[in-house]
Amino acid sequence: MSESPYIQLMEGFFCHTSYSETLRQIGLDTIDAIFAFDKGEDLHKSNLADFRTRCRFQLPNTDTIAYLKRYDKPPKAFQIRNWISHRTRAATAIFDHVPTIALAQSGILTPRTIAYGWQWDGLFEKRSFILSEALTDAEALERKLPNCFEGLSPTASVAKRREFLYALAEWTRQFHETGYRHRDFYLAHIFYSQAGQFYLIDLQRAFRPKFMKERFRVKDIAQLHYSASGQTFSCTDRLRFYRRYAGMTKLGAKDRRFLKKVRAKAWRMADHDIRHGRQVPFAS
Repeated sequence: MSESPYIQLMEGFFCHTSYSETLRQIGLDTIDAIFAFDKGEDLHKSNLADFRTRCRFQLPNTDTIAYLKRYDKPPKAFQIRNWISHRTRAATAIFDHVPTIALAQSGILTPRTIAYGWQWDGLFEKRSFILSEALTDAEALERKLPNCFEGLSPTASVAKRREFLYALAEWTRQFHETGYRHRDFYLAHIFYSQAGQFYLIDLQRAFRPKFMKERFRVKDIAQLHYSASGQTFSCTDRLRFYRRYAGMTKLGAKDRRFLKKVRAKAWRMADHDIRHGRQVPFAS
């Protein structure tokens, strides 16, 4: 086992060794300072729970863009559900950080954690946070697909598009082989760099289920299928992806049952979004 690159600056506050001096210099080396911090770009969304805040800022005197996620007095019921799901009692932000370590050991790239910490109030969490590096050399596939998808000519860049789909399928299989299920496996949370590397973000819900592993695998693939625009990804593209993901050229009865569950799950998600006036990417 390699030595952890994280050091403890104070009780419940851990920092990556390469950032410890920077955080001390700018006064972000205590939990009180982290929760008093009011600079940066507020990333609040309408569907974000009241106990969660997110912001984006540049660390002074560095080229590093950082994302700060804070959880302040998360509801007890929310905490208990997290403990049951992850099969351990821990602060909310820990569930953002722990998968980054486990996935990195399996070759799945994620944003590096700069610092994380927590405070308890008796049995339950008082507050916790995670500070992470932004992926400045990669973009979400929801926003920016590789250039080979531009124009969508029937003949242009076919080989490159196919190569990308195969790479995405193999990376997805590699992720699932770790035992993890993401539970928010949309293209918005899969980043792709100019060097052709995939990154997985927003790991707070990622976990290794002890039971119903297949159910959550269906959910991940359904979310990926759902978020892939029908104007960009054809039915043939989707079958190519699945065949490479499953590691076979011909679909068997088990595969057809799996894909039927994926489509059914995607349409249940679509029905919900249609009722709320939202677009359905895969059906566009």
